[in-house]
Amino acid sequence: MEKNKIIALLPILALFVLSSCSSVRVLSDYDKEVNFNGYKSYAFYKTGIDKAQISDLDKKRILRAIESQMGTKGFVKSDSPDILVSIFTKEREQVDIYNNYWGAGFGWGWNPYFWGPGFGGSQVSTRTEGSLYIDLIDAKKRELVWQGKGVGTLANTSNIEKKEAKINEFVAKILEAYPPGMNSSK
Repeated sequence: MEKNKIIALLPILALFVLSSCSSVRVLSDYDKEVNFNGYKSYAFYKTGIDKAQISDLDKKRILRAIESQMGTKGFVKSDSPDILVSIFTKEREQVDIYNNYWGAGFGWGWNPYFWGPGFGGSQVSTRTEGSLYIDLIDAKKRELVWQGKGVGTLANTSNIEKKEAKINEFVAKILEAYPPGMNSSK
């Protein structure tokens, strides 16, 4: 009877573990000499954003997500900002190779009992991993004061809602680390 209770709890435990994982890995860095409490307004740094090598539609999605997150942090968009926000993107193809997986293989092989179709082999999968950098630049000094980076798998999907959700997740996770020292989860 006790064994049945444990087995019944396994799906709940698995759901809890999966829901606590994030598909975006985040790093941040900052100038420890800067007083981040002095920053109240922002503007986008067009020169930096124009250099980001992604589609204009995805740039708009990222900028909207940043606007939303900055608003929740109490920032206001301004023509004479305290900080400038810039973005930078990178992507790379990840190739995963799994050797000797259990499944039907192709070709013929030998084992001590028969000569015939073999099992095992290699399985190759590819995925695109993307990095989004969000830079915060002191507007007066024109110096980088904070940088957040999110790395995760990008879904090549035509589903716009899924794409926007992934972008919102990236931006939210990155900006959780701003301002430095205020993140209670670390």
